[in-house]
Amino acid sequence: MKIGNGCSINTWNFLDECYLIEIGNNVQITAGVRIFTHGGGYILRESCPNFDCFGKVCIGNNVYIGNNAMIMPGVTIGDNVAIGAGSIVTKNVPDSVVIAGNPAKIVSSIDNYRDKYLQYNLDCKHMNGKEKRKYLLSLPEERFLKVKSTLK
Repeated sequence: MKIGNGCSINTWNFLDECYLIEIGNNVQITAGVRIFTHGGGYILRESCPNFDCFGKVCIGNNVYIGNNAMIMPGVTIGDNVAIGAGSIVTKNVPDSVVIAGNPAKIVSSIDNYRDKYLQYNLDCKHMNGKEKRKYLLSLPEERFLKVKSTLK
């Protein structure tokens, strides 16, 4: 497996053919993410006992993959991409987008995402756990993200 510089990989659910996976620089793969390089062959093995097919997975630079996302065989993910938690990525992903869902779809550009959420930046990445807890608990409610819609 090729893994670029500055990556944070919190899962190793990459199955046996990890040598078919290429990960760029500054990629964060969070807990429970699964990357598949093959699948579905079992159903054809009665008629084709040695059937097996594979797809390489290529993940670009500066990519975030949220918890429990699944990347299917043959998918290429562009640069500057955020993948929402629980997403199932079945198609190639262009550069500079946010995708989410099952199957994953483009929900925003990275620029729109930045514009929408920059107001919520609390600039606490440099803090240790104790400092961050004290800081976050001292903030007024309006500094936190809020969901504005309701399921119907």
